[in-house]
Amino acid sequence: MSWLGDVDDDEFDEADIRVRPNPKANRPRTKRRPAHADARIARVLGVDRGRYTVLVDEDGPDEHIALATRARELRKQPIVTGDRARVVGDSSGDDGTLARIVGIEERTSLLRRSADDTDQVERVIVANADQMLIVVAAADPEPRPRLVDRYLIAALDAGIHPLLVVTKTDLADPAEFLAHFEGVDDLQVFTSGRDEMPVNEIGRHLVGHATVFVGHSGVGKSTLVNALVPTADRATGHVNEVTGRGRHTSSSTVSLRYVGETGRGWVIDTPGVRSFGLGHVDPANILRAFSDLAAVAEDCPRGCTHLPDAPDCAIVEAVAEGRLGERGAARLDSLQRLLATFAA
Repeated sequence: MSWLGDVDDDEFDEADIRVRPNPKANRPRTKRRPAHADARIARVLGVDRGRYTVLVDEDGPDEHIALATRARELRKQPIVTGDRARVVGDSSGDDGTLARIVGIEERTSLLRRSADDTDQVERVIVANADQMLIVVAAADPEPRPRLVDRYLIAALDAGIHPLLVVTKTDLADPAEFLAHFEGVDDLQVFTSGRDEMPVNEIGRHLVGHATVFVGHSGVGKSTLVNALVPTADRATGHVNEVTGRGRHTSSSTVSLRYVGETGRGWVIDTPGVRSFGLGHVDPANILRAFSDLAAVAEDCPRGCTHLPDAPDCAIVEAVAEGRLGERGAARLDSLQRLLATFAA
């Protein structure tokens, strides 16, 4: 018996049922996003607290700087200095305007580092650089060959060509330090002192390239950047006399335009670091960074680890026989330290 009482079921049909409309149901859920056919391509010059300084219409008649934020759908994608971004909205660069980054163009390279060699979480430093200028001081602070080895490995892993400049040569002779890298193929080396900074020579190697500057704190990297780009106004510091460590003066990564007599390029200044983890690097690229040792390793047995206990290792035998010169043992020690970390 129906709770409605004596009611004929034929008196009701579907038209008598009223359903309250759901306002959220009026918009169908979809993962499709607008194509943004009107987006403009802009170079990311710097990142500061969720705001991106971008260069719109690079080398074009309407080249100008604008400020942008990222679209919601990109919240999980890192956007870094050097990226080529697709921007929409008000990209005029006028005061109070804010464009929106809706996509990132395919990257040609990506320089990364980790907190240490066992950390698989990578820190993206810069995108689309094709050169790395490693800045080292001859003294104050003392040069660290093994840190430079790490820079070289990271550059090779990213497909970036390395350059090396030794500053403060008026304080010490860098010959002994540079001897560590005599066997590295195609490594251009510059030396710089207080009264002899090779700005023009370095500048010629910057034309047509995006060059990321890396180095330990206090080595004079910011001083060099200011000499190459007079409008950069990068803060410079000093080395603590007690600890021998430099003070971090550059707090963020920025792209600066280099303008020389023969053309233009990009100088990408990065904060000074005291360590450079390689947890993200393909271990096969470690030996390739030691090109002089890699050539000898071609005579090693298949699967050779090149560690001290490796049987019949051609590199170990060459060093023991003195065939790799005075620096061969130090080079092999640097290689084995890195290989041992990844073998652990």
